[in-house]
Amino acid sequence: MRVEPASLTKLMTAYLAFSAIKEKRLDPQQMVTVSVRAWKVDAGSSKMFIDPATPVKVEDLLYGLIVQSGNDAAVALAEAVAGSEEAFVTLMNREAERMGMKNTRFANSHGLPHPGNYSTAADLATLAARLVSDHPDYYKIYATRQFTYNKITQPNRNRLLWQDPTVDGMKTGHTAAAGYCLIASAKRPSVGGERRLISVVLGAPSDQMRAQESQKLLNWGFQNFDTVKLYAKGQAVATPEVWKGAQGQVKIGFTRDIFVTVPKGVLEKMKPVLERKDPLVAPVAENSRVGTLKMVVDGKLLTELPVVALEQVNQATIFGRAWDSLRLMLK
Repeated sequence: MRVEPASLTKLMTAYLAFSAIKEKRLDPQQMVTVSVRAWKVDAGSSKMFIDPATPVKVEDLLYGLIVQSGNDAAVALAEAVAGSEEAFVTLMNREAERMGMKNTRFANSHGLPHPGNYSTAADLATLAARLVSDHPDYYKIYATRQFTYNKITQPNRNRLLWQDPTVDGMKTGHTAAAGYCLIASAKRPSVGGERRLISVVLGAPSDQMRAQESQKLLNWGFQNFDTVKLYAKGQAVATPEVWKGAQGQVKIGFTRDIFVTVPKGVLEKMKPVLERKDPLVAPVAENSRVGTLKMVVDGKLLTELPVVALEQVNQATIFGRAWDSLRLMLK
């Protein structure tokens, strides 16, 4: 069900800011001039209290965005990354599409009410998981309990940071239409190492209730589900034949570690079904999608994962291509 995401929108704002830092387009120590637009954003909403007269560090803006849920910080970061909030929103929607968030649309960088701002619990869980996996160095900010800027100290609104020592993030949100929302993440000991789960609660009637329901979800998930690593990043799941290529086969697999979380007792019943885009004809670009791996339990689809080429395959010589063309015709 599509709902208003409120300040959970800021997860995408943070994700894109982290990406800009990783790609050297933004520096944590870089000073940002605060625009009047960022300063004036909805006076009655949550703010970091930045000022056009005082440049602010990108790092401080990130803490103001994540810990204080500053709408002014969101606009300032959006402008620092993309030049304008409008251009940044385009990046937000492009990234959401790339992540497979099919029922999500962003209209601003902060999540204040707008008819074009909507998402779902599943899409927001996807975003949260990608933020943790793609930007682990900056995820620690989400565990910060309070932050002081301009001599104003504000607490993190995520109650679970005080109530459950295994919770290390993530983000709260609230508007009249959205209700009280919380995406929480916890990491607890498990067989073979630690295991992380993410919960999403939307539309709770109170701050206390969103924390209670999130705690229940996390406890239930850890007690009733198993998480297992199916494939490692770069691990070949198959080596299919390549036609008209300089080499006869190509390794295919995933560009990241693949984990799956399933109810206890289901893991033994799970079967992988690989569907390829045959025939594979060179040139084959590295990381190009070549198929889908479906995880099936008792004939029912559990999840499906895009499979890519793990290496590049160039075209064969003209004679090799001609021979394979003949073979394809006779196949």
